[in-house]
Amino acid sequence: MIEGELGAFLRSRREATRPSDVGLPDAGRRRTPGLRRAELATLAGVSVDYLIRLEQGRDRHPSPQILMALADALHLSGEDRHHLHELAMAGQGIGLCPSGRPRPAAAVRPQIAAVLDALDPSPGYVANHRGDLLAWNEAFDRLVRPVGMLDGAARPNLVRYVLTDERARTHLLDWAAVADEQVALLHARRGGDCGIEGFAAELATGAGAEFAQRWERRPVPDIHPRMVGIVHPTVGTLRLTPEPLAVADRDRQWLTVLVPADEVSAEGLARLGAGPALRSLG
Repeated sequence: MIEGELGAFLRSRREATRPSDVGLPDAGRRRTPGLRRAELATLAGVSVDYLIRLEQGRDRHPSPQILMALADALHLSGEDRHHLHELAMAGQGIGLCPSGRPRPAAAVRPQIAAVLDALDPSPGYVANHRGDLLAWNEAFDRLVRPVGMLDGAARPNLVRYVLTDERARTHLLDWAAVADEQVALLHARRGGDCGIEGFAAELATGAGAEFAQRWERRPVPDIHPRMVGIVHPTVGTLRLTPEPLAVADRDRQWLTVLVPADEVSAEGLARLGAGPALRSLG
């Protein structure tokens, strides 16, 4: 848990909520976006002073009743409510950051590497909570190396590629949606990694407002994986659905398989040698 994240998340949702979203009249131009603190405090039945303390990180122990009242007042989605309660649990001492040192990327256990190889010819990879690619199979290599995802860094990173590499805008359909999802996953999986703030600052330097604005919004990923379109230089457009599976280990890692979303994409993967023989997906 990073200090102040609960308050920052609440503030981001307050600023993203229009008065009309919660049944209040829109009184014209406002100096700040979204709801005023006094409006949210009234809707949730808390004092403005207490809400200020929460948003500024000076109070990290709200009761479940107050969290529910704030979530109801803001009309939070199910995903946002779940994330809010996880942040509150961390504030109670669960998952607190043990030190100021960044947590290094972990290695992949040999058993997980064997599973990854067994998935071939389906593209698969293992990433940690920062989006570092820790391992991948040959099918994934054939799929993404031509679009530059594995270039440059000793340890490729999904978030860095999407936000800072110009080739991502060329080779990813609906680039903005993919960028939203990557930043959301970085927020959702950060846990007690004190190095995330430094990593975010690095990304903000490289990507500027494209990253910084998304980071400040505190997005929460959709519970259903988002389909990703890849424009491959050899086989054309492939529409794939990432299916992430959490690895049972103390290190937070996810093994993700890329599943074709339609028959055209299945055929393209097969031609690339990065997918099973074409078969009906219906």
